[in-house]
Amino acid sequence: MQSERPKRTPPPQLQNVNQEHIVIVINSEEKQKVINEKRTIYDANIIEITFVCMQLDHVSDHERSNYGQFPIDPRRSTPIGRSNYQQIQVLANGGHEIAVETISLQQGLQDKGYEEWVGEMIGMRSILKHFSNVSSNEINGMRAPFLKPGRNTQYKVIEDFGFIYDSSISVPPSPIPMWPYTLDYKIPHECKSGTCPTKSFPGIWEVPLNAHFVESYEGGHCPYMDQCVLHNHDADEVFHWLQEDFERYYYQNKAPYMMPFHTNWFQIKELEGGLHKFLDWTQTLPDVWFVTVTQALTWITDPKTLNQLNNYEPWNCKVKSTQTPKPCNISNKCALAFKEPTSNISDTRYMETCFECPAVYPWLGDSHGSGIPGRDNYIDQSEAGEGKGGSSDDEN
Repeated sequence: MQSERPKRTPPPQLQNVNQEHIVIVINSEEKQKVINEKRTIYDANIIEITFVCMQLDHVSDHERSNYGQFPIDPRRSTPIGRSNYQQIQVLANGGHEIAVETISLQQGLQDKGYEEWVGEMIGMRSILKHFSNVSSNEINGMRAPFLKPGRNTQYKVIEDFGFIYDSSISVPPSPIPMWPYTLDYKIPHECKSGTCPTKSFPGIWEVPLNAHFVESYEGGHCPYMDQCVLHNHDADEVFHWLQEDFERYYYQNKAPYMMPFHTNWFQIKELEGGLHKFLDWTQTLPDVWFVTVTQALTWITDPKTLNQLNNYEPWNCKVKSTQTPKPCNISNKCALAFKEPTSNISDTRYMETCFECPAVYPWLGDSHGSGIPGRDNYIDQSEAGEGKGGSSDDEN
């Protein structure tokens, strides 16, 4: 599928904010601040190694919604760390889309085999099911660590285990942004990482990360917003930078404008302030909609006109689509033994969950934290045809 604008016009401008590593460290003094589901929260992936709850709330200071009805709802991609799974359940219950990014965030995964990819991605999905009560059927996407796709191996895992999309492939700077495309055919742009799939994976979507930049290349170009050098700008300058970057999409082909962040963006007041100004500005435009990745792909496969969007059922945020139950008010705080299988050094890691504390810290091969190394067996599950919707105890 070529990355061209869908034929029905005029299309809405779709916008997605995602933060990388939505794992929330438990040592934040402000972790008890309530995140209102009507507020804006950012990822990720939306997401990086660990996420501080306070930083999530900082992005949530302003309530924003699509035309005053729909809360801006970023996708969140989850690696494991010092993790607050009760907070992840809060986000999922509030309608935020969750995706996975591996358990260990290890370097070099792009060159590993099928079993390693299954253990990382399906293991992370199992952890979210077991400790955040997020159904496997609601986790539709994944992202490779460090935007280094796992060649054909990663996409075979996506195919075998029922994922809908990947968002790991970055696109070089281009005046015309790239739309999401399926992997029926060769990717329609340069593969920056050198590890993109070369085989056909019919029906699997790739949601590429277009490069963010302005015409002068001030600040450089970047797949993640925080990787551009903007820390010496004031809030107004950041706003104008984002505005120019966005207008390349808005006035060209209206490809979905995805804003991936790591947490360090929100540690700089001027960057955060510029982002707020930018989001407020985009909501003055009559044809800009904040949607999740799954909502964007739904529209791409079944486009509607602007006049139809107010009654477009897949974007109806008044109907709660998530199956994730409401989280507990008081979580269990778990101090757990942890030792990587390849290391002789033991330490203590921490997590919070609405469920019973496991015996050990959940990790590769033991997603339930049972203390039995190598307990998980997802390969047989896939071969049995159960995949994403199966009833294997490993995931459910």
